Amino acid sequence: MTTLTLPRAGLPTAGPRGRGHVRAVVLVVVLVATLAALAAVHLTQGTAAVDASDLLRLLLGQGTDASALVVIDSRWPRLAAALSVGVALGAGGCVLQGLARNPLASPDTLAVEAGAHLALVVAALLPFTLPLLGGVGVAFVGGVAAAGLLLGLTRGAGSPLRLVLAGTVLALAMSSLTSALMILHTQETRGLFAWGAGSLNQRGLDGIVQVLPAIVAGVVVALLLSRNLDLLALGEDVARGLGVRVGASRLALAATAVLLTAASVTIAGPIGFVGLCAPALAGLAARAVPPLPRHVWRIPVSALTGVLIVLAADVGLRLLFGPLDGVEVPTGVVTTVFGGVFLAVAAHRLSLGGPTPEEAVRIGLAWGRRHPAVLICGVAALVAGAGATALLLGDSTLLFGDVGNWLSGQASRRVTFILDARAPRVASALLAGAALALAGALVQGVTRNALADPGILGVSAGAGLGAVLTLLVVPSASWLAVSGGAAAGAFAAAVVLFALTMRGGLHETRVVLVGIGLAAAAGAITSAVLVRSDPWNQAKAITWLGGSTYGAEWEHLVPLLVVLVIAVVVLRATHADLDLLQVDEATPHLLGVRPARARLVALGLAVLLTAAATASIGVLAFVGLVGPHAARLFVGRRHRWLLPLSALLGGLLVVVADTVGRTVLAPNQLPAGLVTALVGAPYFLWLLSRVRTR
Repeated sequence: MTTLTLPRAGLPTAGPRGRGHVRAVVLVVVLVATLAALAAVHLTQGTAAVDASDLLRLLLGQGTDASALVVIDSRWPRLAAALSVGVALGAGGCVLQGLARNPLASPDTLAVEAGAHLALVVAALLPFTLPLLGGVGVAFVGGVAAAGLLLGLTRGAGSPLRLVLAGTVLALAMSSLTSALMILHTQETRGLFAWGAGSLNQRGLDGIVQVLPAIVAGVVVALLLSRNLDLLALGEDVARGLGVRVGASRLALAATAVLLTAASVTIAGPIGFVGLCAPALAGLAARAVPPLPRHVWRIPVSALTGVLIVLAADVGLRLLFGPLDGVEVPTGVVTTVFGGVFLAVAAHRLSLGGPTPEEAVRIGLAWGRRHPAVLICGVAALVAGAGATALLLGDSTLLFGDVGNWLSGQASRRVTFILDARAPRVASALLAGAALALAGALVQGVTRNALADPGILGVSAGAGLGAVLTLLVVPSASWLAVSGGAAAGAFAAAVVLFALTMRGGLHETRVVLVGIGLAAAAGAITSAVLVRSDPWNQAKAITWLGGSTYGAEWEHLVPLLVVLVIAVVVLRATHADLDLLQVDEATPHLLGVRPARARLVALGLAVLLTAAATASIGVLAFVGLVGPHAARLFVGRRHRWLLPLSALLGGLLVVVADTVGRTVLAPNQLPAGLVTALVGAPYFLWLLSRVRTR
């Protein structure tokens, strides 16, 4: 079983008490002094000439009216937002890590930020306007719902990696739903895209003043319950024996962490990974500062570290892009990139004791395992039926006779026009779904985890970044150019992934953690690029990122078909190696199979398939999770049957999703990737409620 070792909460056991507290005080003073210096630099950044001497005169009451107006009306609200968000996320992340006894727990990995973000976007569609403090309540409800759902389905336990995987996929589902709402309600959600990437831009201090009581209350409650948090870290039985009301304490601490996160999201949107990195960085100082493992010290130090991260990110943005462009780029982009790098570095510092524990589902379909060939033929017939139905449905409904006439070249001009556009879309959906599901089966086989998905490798996010950069540089780029950019981005992400994970062996846990960090960083950079693009290209790119078959043509399918053929040829010869990887580390060696080489081949194919599918149709969520896992329920773990059934189920899912997206809201259309997310999310939640670790 894999063990992940990072600094986490506990009680100090050694060190002179007086000297330790002196070190803690010195650390706090150093952090405050650093923050004061950063804040001074932050206030001097802007288009107006306000330097340090102007700030000093302003503090002494000698500043000019012009300098006072610039600082008070423009720069101070942004600084106040950075301070508030940093404190809220740093303290909230610290509480979550201590409560879950998991060094990878945070508002991001527990889907709290995604839930709060979704709730606020839904609130923006209401016919009335909520006050900002009312927004905190809405975000709080969304965050509580997301965290409660995740922790309830995972039973609040499990390995750190499993919790990260579950939270990441749940956050993906909520983000997909958020994107769907923004596409369907463009006018009502205008301006929310930049905010959704984590922006510190403010319209004065009024909003922050309204939210500030929630942040102060959250920090105070967290400090008051800090002793309970220390004792809970020793185990529930020990805490209960020392007089702690475990249930009430857990509930109060969880509500406090979610409240802090909700307040942060209300002010600035989701600022990624601050709640993960700040407590982890504070934990690194625990050995040198003996009192720091106690939460009465760790919470304020984490809060100060959170402010340091947010402020440094915002200062760095304006130093890099200039005072004007630096304001437009969301600060959350930098913190998310930093968080992705942090996860990649942390993956090399973890103690990896063995392979990732396999996730098993408590149900099985014995008939399919006894007759896999019959089952596969039946699913193939379903795919054919779904494809035929997809040709008939859309903004205009056709008949089977129309399709027959089209195939024989005798159809009317109207029918020919419709089917010439519709047929390549159906074929594109089928091939892309098959490729992604096949990639998912390979990733799940290599990681031995049913919650794994090609998206966690960062390849899909890299492809999305490459495509968006192409659209930004060449607004009128052809399909071939966009696909080429997507493929280049996917392979660049794969190169980075393998470069960071090959050292020390291609370990499954390290691949997953680095992949999650890479995907987050690529997604954040994509958001920054979109924020700086014009509204037309922004809408076009968001639709493409949602996974759309719109505009597909027959020649577009050739590269994807070639990749699928290559994958089939390679897997026909190597599928038995994947079966051996499911057993243990020793068995493949005994039978002449090198596990590292087999994993590299499988992951390389997964990357190739994901890159080709994403370049063809855009980013599709959950196909690589749902297809192979459903296939495993039917035919078990033998890859001879698992791989073809996964491909068929993946193609079926995307064809149905594309048909629904073209039909339900006709003449409007919803990208197939967003529909697969809406279909895959309930399946994932059901799956998560039933998996157990063997």
